[in-house]
Amino acid sequence: MITVASVGDLILDEPDPASYLAPAAALLKAADVTVGHVEVPHSTTTVRQSTDVPAPPADPAALTALADAGFDVVTLAGNHIHDAGSEGVADTVAHARAAGLVPVGAGANLAEARTPAVVERGGLRVGVLSYNCVGPRESWATSGKAGCAYVHVLTHYELDHASPGGPPRIYTFADPESLAVLEADVARLREQADVVLVGLHKGVGHTPAAVAMYESPVARAAIDAGADAVFGHHAHIMRGIETYRGRPIFHGLGNFVTVTRALTPDASSRSSAELTAWAHRRKELYGFAPGPDMPAYPFHPESRNTAIAVCRFDGEGLVEAGFEPCWIDDRGRPVPCGDTEEGGRVADYIEDITRRAGLNGRFVRKDGRVLIQLTTERAS
Repeated sequence: MITVASVGDLILDEPDPASYLAPAAALLKAADVTVGHVEVPHSTTTVRQSTDVPAPPADPAALTALADAGFDVVTLAGNHIHDAGSEGVADTVAHARAAGLVPVGAGANLAEARTPAVVERGGLRVGVLSYNCVGPRESWATSGKAGCAYVHVLTHYELDHASPGGPPRIYTFADPESLAVLEADVARLREQADVVLVGLHKGVGHTPAAVAMYESPVARAAIDAGADAVFGHHAHIMRGIETYRGRPIFHGLGNFVTVTRALTPDASSRSSAELTAWAHRRKELYGFAPGPDMPAYPFHPESRNTAIAVCRFDGEGLVEAGFEPCWIDDRGRPVPCGDTEEGGRVADYIEDITRRAGLNGRFVRKDGRVLIQLTTERAS
């Protein structure tokens, strides 16, 4: 029997990153394989190449803190991985490997970005794939350009009432050819590995409970192709949990350690016009501004509810899935809170957003852990 743990977004952009990981390190180290999503490049380059909200590269040394805290595999396919250009991608991959981590989802070209991470534990081969579903196109790898593996998701707006300029109905769906690439990668990995895990950078940012139209079909396609579990990230806030064919889909594991001042404008010259504009736009779009008492944690108040996904496997496959509730404290540290009143509140929150999103996840609380009932099909 082996245990796999997975967490959401990681941004280690403050001094002493190990101190932010310390409260959860024992749980992370206890797993045989621990997976997390590295959100920004780790490089000393001064290159800035982004069409998204700017994310400056973090200190490469911070990746060592991840390895020391128990991480084994880091997924890199996300909207910021190319913000420091091809040099930033290459540096992130190289520094992750030098720290003892196995990176996946990004590389010098698309073939490298689609190459799975494979580690062996307890006689089982665990394979991980990573895809960016949210763009921007500049982050995508090609046969001759560094970047990340991706699923191309299309958005269609349709006005379904007689009010030109009024709010449209929004349809999102994966480009069939792009989705077929993911399916082929998963099927190929299924032939090589005993456990297949897929990380999807997906979802609507900073918005409680929402699961967009494309998210379940893409995650289900990964499971149909052979994945044992799907782990989502990107939204910087927890999402609900779905089960499909007896396997868990964690639609979004929210933030884990995400400490940065890069999204908080100040009076200094380092606050670019783009950053200032983003701060105003964030308020318009998502209805919140970061709390002044947590300047290094510029995220939605509800995002302090988070979790460590935990799955157990034996030679026959998935045995158990669940999560360890965590609360992000006033310093920005995710603190496991299990069998406590606070842990109960976090578990209640995850159950509530699961229901509100119309997902079929059902939970059993046991000894501070929350287990997922894996035999339930989607509610009608």
